[in-house]
Amino acid sequence: MRIVLWSYTFVAIGGALGAMARFALNVMLQRDIAFPWGTLGANLLGCLVMGVVAQLVASAAWFNEAGFVPDQYRLLFAIGFCGSFTTLSALVMEIHTMLQRSEILNSFAYLMVTMIGGFACFYVGFMLTRAVR
Repeated sequence: MRIVLWSYTFVAIGGALGAMARFALNVMLQRDIAFPWGTLGANLLGCLVMGVVAQLVASAAWFNEAGFVPDQYRLLFAIGFCGSFTTLSALVMEIHTMLQRSEILNSFAYLMVTMIGGFACFYVGFMLTRAVR
């Protein structure tokens, strides 16, 4: 029971930090309503962080030296922080809004930059962490 409680605590802390970081990034990047820079930035940065976390989890020996349990680290950063920092629902709503304004090219570009850029950011984070380690 205690392990389950700690798991929820790690997700909650990570989720709160991710939501606040997403809001702060959106405030910094969103200067107009023409293009959703805040959501794009959060999704790409979140993929980069997820790549770093994935590489750290893949090399579990580091966790033992740092005193972390791999699952706790994954719960805090991958599920909690990245889960609340990135957002598919905002992406879908913003694409819908662009389509309602007949911005077909912008909506398609936004979707492609998010998907391809997200994978690229994940890969860069994964490979940079591997190179540093």
